[in-house]
Amino acid sequence: MQITWLGHSSFRIEIGGQVILLDPWLDGNPMLPAERHEAATSGATHILLTHAHFDHLGGLLPLAKKMGMPVVGQYDLMSHWEAKEKIATIGFNKGGTVDLGGVKVTMVHATHSSSIATDAGPQVTGSECGYMIAGEGHVIYVSGDTDVTADMGVFNALHKPDIGILCAGGYFTMDMRRAAYAARTFFEFKTVIPCHYRTFPILEQSAEELVRGLPGVKVIEPQVMEPIRI
Repeated sequence: MQITWLGHSSFRIEIGGQVILLDPWLDGNPMLPAERHEAATSGATHILLTHAHFDHLGGLLPLAKKMGMPVVGQYDLMSHWEAKEKIATIGFNKGGTVDLGGVKVTMVHATHSSSIATDAGPQVTGSECGYMIAGEGHVIYVSGDTDVTADMGVFNALHKPDIGILCAGGYFTMDMRRAAYAARTFFEFKTVIPCHYRTFPILEQSAEELVRGLPGVKVIEPQVMEPIRI
């Protein structure tokens, strides 16, 4: 398995013969310059979307059309895009599981918001979510943008994830202290990878507090386009 950070909350996850682009923010991502987009997306088989804010999908639709791969996410938005944008989609909802060619993905609850800017103002696009991604003997919990929720205890009981990709930048999501609390209170992670930080000055710039809060857990501060092999 290989997990590569593309900056902010965007990841390239190579697992079970599939290459999943998680929340790929291409247009305007200050951490992933345009000359690296091709390397970041080459060979991708699916796009997995947690919610519709610009910093999670900028450039997603052109990419999906160019590469002909399905976008996987909440049913309401997927159905709309399939009809209007003529792209391939896999739409499902919270509690549901889809099989992406041997990699099983379960949608779980998150607490945040989800909208797209339009000329008439923000348009609500379903609701935010997280995922459990199971393959190669591992389960990855992708928190999506969220705060701590007691639901996380249920997620762990049902899925037993050993890897956590956790938003931890604060201001818009839980910060490093809250992410550490969530991880040690509700989960039994062996590896934690923080995200949704360092992108802008308003967000946390270091994961030191997360590391201190999770003794015995391997906390990996990702570097853009540097693969993490697990």
